[in-house]
Amino acid sequence: MTPTLVRQHRPRAGATPRLDPCARARDWAEIQERMLVPLYEAVYDRLEVGAGTRLLGLGCGSGLALLMAASRGAAVTGVDSFAPERLALARRRLSSGAAGTRACAHPGLVAGSPGDFRDPAAPTAASGPADAAAPPYNLVTAFEPIGCAPGDTEGLDGLLGTAARLSGRGTPVVIAGWGPPERCATASVLRAATEQADPLRGPDALRTARRDDLEQAALRAGLRPDGSGRVACPFGYADIDSAVRGLLSTGLLDAAIAAAGLDQVEKELDEALQPYLRQEGPVWMPNVFRYLIARTP
Repeated sequence: MTPTLVRQHRPRAGATPRLDPCARARDWAEIQERMLVPLYEAVYDRLEVGAGTRLLGLGCGSGLALLMAASRGAAVTGVDSFAPERLALARRRLSSGAAGTRACAHPGLVAGSPGDFRDPAAPTAASGPADAAAPPYNLVTAFEPIGCAPGDTEGLDGLLGTAARLSGRGTPVVIAGWGPPERCATASVLRAATEQADPLRGPDALRTARRDDLEQAALRAGLRPDGSGRVACPFGYADIDSAVRGLLSTGLLDAAIAAAGLDQVEKELDEALQPYLRQEGPVWMPNVFRYLIARTP
């Protein structure tokens, strides 16, 4: 039987900077965002993303999913209202042609909603007849997984509706969601840490993903479900400290931090992560995420 490693919790030096928006954005970009790469790849392969793709990424974060689409030849636009610091990192990635891709002439990144952006290369009334302009996008993605935080499915409705109006008829819209706790270890870790750190809210702090979360979100936005898939996305970290930094950068623990303080939340995360700490040091959590492909009317 493999011995369980027990780690004494100590308040981390420089804990306060963990709440600094720029530091959290860097943790997201350098540690956490890559955990969903298998999801991005599965969707792009299934929908054959390439040179003819005009992609709108909702909640694009620091732009890794956009960068991967651009590397396939897609024209990409991203919007995010969660953290302008993440968007600044996305702009830097796309404009510099990171990871061997060509720099995008018009990265198309904006803090806000899809309706706040207009492609500078798009036709205008002065440049040609209105019916000469093709719909701006033929693929919409919302890769930020829903179904873990209360209200996250409802908050997506407006974004999806606006995006649908900027797309042609039958355009695929991809929504992603957390898997059930028995198949998504990270969701269970977040829930356990939150319940212990913020016992007054208890089970209401985070919720369990429901089977029809994605379908209900699509239907409320007036979209037609048209297929789905499941993708294994294990979360792997070099050590406990990296795991804590990455999970804090998601924002899913912010309410618990406000209620109990950062050090208490870190302590509870340490304990919740212990079953996933391997003897040689890394943290490994198996997860299965689900995605839905819906179509615009």
